[in-house]
Amino acid sequence: MTEIIFIVQESIEGGFEARALDHSIFTDGESMDDLKQNIREAIQCHFERDAPKMVRLHFVREEVFAA
Repeated sequence: MTEIIFIVQESIEGGFEARALDHSIFTDGESMDDLKQNIREAIQCHFERDAPKMVRLHFVREEVFAA
């Protein structure tokens, strides 16, 4: 595996939440830099060897407004 994809959303409590597609990895961070560091650590914990070399972040934002 050369790449892993994370879905990133803003957290209700503030900061960001990320979950991996196709793997049971979930983490969060107060800032984008914190989130990226936590993703790196979560990947290292999840994959004992053959960890992905590239991380792709897919940002999802939900917005509701009156019509």
